[in-house]
Amino acid sequence: MKFVSIGILIILGLVAVAVNVHLQFGFLSFRADQSPSAFEKKYAMAVLDASNERHAPVSKNPIQPTEANLLDGMKRYDANCAGCHGDPGDPEPVSGRSFYPRAPQFVKTPPDMPTNQDFYVIKYGVRWTGMPAWGDRFRDDQIWGLATFSFANG
Repeated sequence: MKFVSIGILIILGLVAVAVNVHLQFGFLSFRADQSPSAFEKKYAMAVLDASNERHAPVSKNPIQPTEANLLDGMKRYDANCAGCHGDPGDPEPVSGRSFYPRAPQFVKTPPDMPTNQDFYVIKYGVRWTGMPAWGDRFRDDQIWGLATFSFANG
């Protein structure tokens, strides 16, 4: 039993060294024009979703989906988001397709996350995707307004 435990530790150590060498010597490509690996396809979005669920505020959206609030959110979306995420006139803009991973095209596939998670993504952005953090540009009520518009159109 002792030799089996030592063998398992040695194998785990060798795997850790191999992964480190793979990463440290640049074998992992970060090109935006390549297809993702099978591992990335399987786990990347699940990890992002889990992170959003854990870190998004627990609070409810304070902005009601009134006509005025939806119009305000729509204007803010059109001015700041549609260039990457699309609008009815351009449902799949070139700039959104050029990101890796591609920016979600909300006209084709509306957001399916709760508004608190939408708020979190808009406010803090998503690292390594091109999604900026808008928290320094917009007040929380404006971000909640964007989330309200996105949710109402989903």
